[in-house]
This record gives sequence, C-alpha cells and structure tokens, in this order.
Amino acid sequence: MTPEQILNRIGEIGIVPVVRASSSQHALDAVEAIEAGGIPIVEITMTVPNAVSAIRLVAARCGDRVLVGAGTVCDARQARECLDAGASFLVSPGLSVPVLEVGRALGILAIPGALTATEVMAASEAGAKAIKIFPCGSVGGAKYIKALRGPFPGLHFIPTGGVNPANLAEFFAAGAFAVGMGSDLIDAAALREGRKHEVVNTCRAVGESVRAARKPAS
Repeated sequence: MTPEQILNRIGEIGIVPVVRASSSQHALDAVEAIEAGGIPIVEITMTVPNAVSAIRLVAARCGDRVLVGAGTVCDARQARECLDAGASFLVSPGLSVPVLEVGRALGILAIPGALTATEVMAASEAGAKAIKIFPCGSVGGAKYIKALRGPFPGLHFIPTGGVNPANLAEFFAAGAFAVGMGSDLIDAAALREGRKHEVVNTCRAVGESVRAARKPAS
C-alpha cells in the first residue's frame, strides 16, 4: 500500500490502538484481542521489550488482516529496523525529520508527533500530512484540537494521550482525523490474567463508538 492508501485506511478505521506490552507474546495477545474486537490496525511501540521482534511476529501472523505500525520511533535506525520487520507505518512522539526522510525514501507513511502550533508548522514543512498531537489530554483535549484546526484546516490530526471511551466523540466533533488510544482500550492486566474477552468487548464497544461519532448527522 502507498502512504496515501495507508493514511486513507487509518482515516476509515478512525482509531489507532497503541500497544505497550511487557513482552512480544503479550503484544501478540493484545493484537489478537484488538482484531477480535473488530479493529484491524495496531501500533506496537518501541517501548515493548524486543519491540522489533514483536513487530516481526505480529506482522507475520496478522499482517494480512491487520495494519501493523510501529510507534515511539525516534530515529532513522529504529525506523529502518521497524520497516525491515514488516511495519506498514511509523509513528513518532515528536518530530524527527530523519524518520520522515526514511519513510519518504522507502514509500512508507511516517506520522510525526507535535503539540504546539510551531511544532505543527515544522512537521508540515517537513512534509507530514498527518500529525499525532501528543499528549493532547494535558493541554485541553478536544478543545485544543478544535483550536489547532482553525489555522491548519488541511492537516490530519490524530490526538493521542487523554483519549478515552467517554470523550472520544468530542475529539471527532472537534475535527480529529482519527484518535490514538492505549491503556483505556487495552487492559494489560486483563490480558495477563486471562481475561482476554474483556479487552475484546472493550475494543468492540469503542469501535462502535467511533463509527457512531463519525456518522453524518441526518
């Protein structure tokens, strides 16, 4: 898939589950629960132990059904390793121009992080079309996204940090392209304790909430 196709697919799904796990196996368990809950996309962060191996494992087992991305990618070396492991897109917590350049050179979507208007401008000038706004909940949440949309109507914002099932509709109403959600979507303790069905049910409910929030008013 081209970067544009990946971006469109993210927009269609509307939510990017952020997987932070204590092992590659727990990451796979989380991905299986997310897929079973009807969300065909995941972002496996580089904070997972042996993250590149986890990405390779998930891409090999689920890559034909689930869009597998790499998160917390902070430099060009990590970017190349993640892409070699099978990641279909890259997400960074901040702006790394070298990561964007790797993505551009290899034809892969790279989504930088930003928070302030200055950072958004820098990311846009570096070629980013979609930008992760992080940590969004710490600076006003949905109201902050609405404020940023004013001067940057052509950019796709993906707020992450502070998005939860109770407020996600507010983010879409404010103009979010998609949302990123981690622990409020994926209960690591439930997975460790064998209560995978709880995560599946949460993903299913949140997926329905996303679709409802984005449905045009009749």
